Amino acid sequence: MSRILVTGAAGFVGAAVCARLLDRGDDVTGFDNFNAYYDVALKDARVARLNGRDGFRMVRGDLADAGHVRSLVAEIKADAVVHLGAQAGVRHSIDQPFDYERSNLAGHLSVLEACRHEDVRHLVYASSSSVYGERPEGGEAFSETDAAARPVSLYAATKRANELMSHAYGSLYGFPQTGLRFFTVYGPWGRPDMAYFSFTRKILAGEPIEVFGQGQMARDFTYIDDIVDGVIGALDNPPPRGENRILNIGAGHPVALMDMIAFLEGALGREATKIFRSMQPGDVTRTYADISALVALTGYAPKVMLKEGLERFVVWYREYFGQAR
Repeated sequence: MSRILVTGAAGFVGAAVCARLLDRGDDVTGFDNFNAYYDVALKDARVARLNGRDGFRMVRGDLADAGHVRSLVAEIKADAVVHLGAQAGVRHSIDQPFDYERSNLAGHLSVLEACRHEDVRHLVYASSSSVYGERPEGGEAFSETDAAARPVSLYAATKRANELMSHAYGSLYGFPQTGLRFFTVYGPWGRPDMAYFSFTRKILAGEPIEVFGQGQMARDFTYIDDIVDGVIGALDNPPPRGENRILNIGAGHPVALMDMIAFLEGALGREATKIFRSMQPGDVTRTYADISALVALTGYAPKVMLKEGLERFVVWYREYFGQAR
């Protein structure tokens, strides 16, 4: 049994990681500020599924409060920290940039300071595929060895900054770290601001959906259970002391946005009315991951294809929101 602090534990990925760690017998402390970026009731509902389980407790707090974070890490004698807490959203970062200063920059620094002072054995933290920016030539998978020097959103810039901060702390203080560049995560209990989620709500309500990039975009859609497999695999395989290892975590292949919409229409049994729009600021046309490094390290093998994953999501959505077919 390990003692693990999970930040962002009320979030989509964070709650799922907590559940998997508890399943295998770890002692888990969740940390989250339950901010109102999206419906707090959904965050409460995720945590309600964890509360009462042996080995779990939830702590509310602000990641930017370095003293609180360090005292919590010391109190629980954390063996590892899975740092998933951050202000999410590429588009929101354009409208509310200072939200990202506190949560993503000061918050990451708080975690780094706590880990180095309290001798945490492994820090696993969430980065993002957005750090790669746009690939002008298109086509190829993004590899960890690719330059990540031209982010096209502030959100992406803060995530790249987190990687650089971790590199400095690894060099200075030696504790092992793994940064995970997440590609598009979807599934039950997901984030309402994600396209597949908002499309579902609008299609069921008979409202048109806006399809950005004139429908030419593609994403590496990765089902939540597969993402958790990768997070746990990385956690259980720390790098050598002093190393800040960066790994892609995705499904390993792109799916066109229009194909995603077609799968969703099939799962819902309804056709969407589509309004095609130009690309939004901060977005990129096509992303998918070279996952060979994570596969070699952990045996990671994504299992759920997008059609099946969206069918599972729709079942959950109807149950959670009480939507009849």
